[in-house]
Amino acid sequence: MKHSELLSRILIIAGVLLVLSVPFAAQAIGAQGVIEIHARMAETGGWTPSTIRAKVGVPLHLRMTSDDVMHSFAIGQSDTPAVDVLPGQMTEVSLTFDKPGTYIYYCTRWCGPNHWRMRGTIEVIGNDSGSPQPGTPPLYVTLNLDIDAGHPASVIPVRIPNAQRGATFSALLPPTTTSTDYYRSHSPEQAFLDLRVDPSLASLNNSDLWDLVAYLWQSNSTPQRLAEGKRLFAQNCAACHGETGGGNGVFSGAIKALSGKTPVNFSNPSTMLGASPALLQGKILRGGMGTGMPSWGPILTDQQTWNIISYIYTFQFNENTADVGK
Repeated sequence: MKHSELLSRILIIAGVLLVLSVPFAAQAIGAQGVIEIHARMAETGGWTPSTIRAKVGVPLHLRMTSDDVMHSFAIGQSDTPAVDVLPGQMTEVSLTFDKPGTYIYYCTRWCGPNHWRMRGTIEVIGNDSGSPQPGTPPLYVTLNLDIDAGHPASVIPVRIPNAQRGATFSALLPPTTTSTDYYRSHSPEQAFLDLRVDPSLASLNNSDLWDLVAYLWQSNSTPQRLAEGKRLFAQNCAACHGETGGGNGVFSGAIKALSGKTPVNFSNPSTMLGASPALLQGKILRGGMGTGMPSWGPILTDQQTWNIISYIYTFQFNENTADVGK
């Protein structure tokens, strides 16, 4: 083999290896430089790179741009505000992590039917003081709930329950029904049935009791938590479930075409009054198997999950709390 031919082959091989090494270099570069991230709709690639590595306490510098439509960049279970990622423009962000772990970054813009697949990971290493302690299992696991089983309510109120009217009877409530544990582990229908057989409430009619249930659900939230739940619902849920919870969001048709199932209608009393907050927690954290419903466990904090659940129930109850959700 001629010397010139051998040299040409070596250069070609070196060039190929250099090209192949670029994604891995982007993953590992961390604070040694700036990582450039490109966003595309999930159908055409999503985030590139989809895995980034960083170190505890060392700033991670990112430059991001979109190759198609507007996206956004947010870190799951973090107070860091989302930033928009625009086509043809560079957005720069610096992040510093104070503990090791795997963090999920995701898009909060409704960029397409597979918007929820716009997720990547940031693997943060270093300063590990020992093996991570196991966390407390979520309530739906503790209660051993089958979150895939049907749970339709068999008792439906004749009018929309009103928390303000229920407050006038609140002094009659049995103490066992006023705890957060009771609220989270019981469906509204179960609460109604418990109140119906309580002797101290025998003088109240069914509508009065449903108003008491609405009061119980309202008393387990605050206007501030409902407002955050409304914001998170609009950002993460309304594209499929609809802005008013009717299961008719802008992507509902595409979800049905992909999975054969329509997003849940939160305005349906049979569906919602038979569902406990713990069951809804399971649906949100794990996602709906075969329904197109993604897992939000890596994205939402525990309190954010409960806030969304509180807001979802406002599609069933008139709570008279600054018209949140109404």
